Amino acid sequence: MRGNGKVKLFVYGSLKRGYWNNRLLRKCRYLGTGVTKEPFKLYSVGFPYAVPDSRGLPVKGEVYEVDLKTLKDLDNLEGCPNHYKRKLVEVELASKQTVEAYIYYVDTPRGEPVPPKEGFFVWEGR
Repeated sequence: MRGNGKVKLFVYGSLKRGYWNNRLLRKCRYLGTGVTKEPFKLYSVGFPYAVPDSRGLPVKGEVYEVDLKTLKDLDNLEGCPNHYKRKLVEVELASKQTVEAYIYYVDTPRGEPVPPKEGFFVWEGR
């Protein structure tokens, strides 16, 4: 946690701009797009699941700076730690700066595999 009581959060699904849960981040600072340095595989059941996998690819998404109350609200939304889990990963922003950000993930695949796009996994709501 940063000294100002805020943390960075990497989002790759319904919390991204243009999707239904982004309203929960409207008061948070948007830091830009980025990709995880850790490889994942992405699955979808109408919303996505990232699964850490050494044979996977980076996930493309967005990074926000969120306060701890918002993080707690998002944990409730995501059912963390019983549905999704949350961990810190390195994310390279479009500006080439690397930041540590939380990501919501699961340990086992759920749903249909999301095909890679241009060397990344990107969920586009399908």
